[in-house]
Amino acid sequence: MHLIWEAEFWVAVAFLIFLGGLLYVGVHKTISNTLDKRSSRIQAELEEAAKLKSEALALLAEYKQKTANAEQEAAAIIESAKADAERLAAEAHAKLEDFVSRRTKMAETKIAQAEAQALAEVRSIAADVAASAAEKVLALTAKGHVAEQLIARGIDDVKKKLN
Repeated sequence: MHLIWEAEFWVAVAFLIFLGGLLYVGVHKTISNTLDKRSSRIQAELEEAAKLKSEALALLAEYKQKTANAEQEAAAIIESAKADAERLAAEAHAKLEDFVSRRTKMAETKIAQAEAQALAEVRSIAADVAASAAEKVLALTAKGHVAEQLIARGIDDVKKKLN
């Protein structure tokens, strides 16, 4: 019994009464509920963070795919442009060759026509000169009606042969 007289004993009794009062009032339930709410909130925040992380990873993958697609599209456009340029260059080269070929043929045709015309003119002039010379020769050597017939026939023969 001499414990009743000790201060530590009364401190321990006061402490137990204080704890009993707290239990009676339900402080332990309030503390438990508060901790549970905080735990739930933290869990929700963790779940939200995980959800945001997965969304961010999905967006990252989507943007990587879009970037890859854009690079492929750009490469395809470049290849198409190169092919078009090569095709246009080949067409231009073919058109140039065709143009040069046509111009060459036209020039050759004009040259052939000019040669033919010059040859015809030379023959015509030669026929006229020969006829004139034959006329003069026959006029000096032949006289009368026989001379005229010979001259006419000779001129006709020369013209037929030269033309």
